[in-house]
Amino acid sequence: MTDEDPEGAALRALVEPRRRAILRLVAHDELSAGEIAATFEVTRPAVSQHLTVLKDAGLLTERRDGTRRLYRARPEGLDGLRGFLDDMWGSSLDAARRIVETDRGITDGRSATG
Repeated sequence: MTDEDPEGAALRALVEPRRRAILRLVAHDELSAGEIAATFEVTRPAVSQHLTVLKDAGLLTERRDGTRRLYRARPEGLDGLRGFLDDMWGSSLDAARRIVETDRGITDGRSATG
């Protein structure tokens, strides 16, 4: 994993559509690099680079089985990003609530007219 913030690393890793597709592939099954590469119309080195980015972001685990490398998603790798998005979503909902209440003249849960 890199020294940068986990949310930033996860966001940067997930920007690329193939990386999201790779995560979906290994979400429930452990697959070899070759099995993953076989599902894409890109070179194996390109898939290897995607796997490295995902692994460095903490989103994949890699296990060696002889000469094969097996990959599986690390759901806990998304925990920081999930918390970040939850905080942003909560803040956005609070801001939206305040805007609606202001538009309706509501203060402290009471209508300004009544």
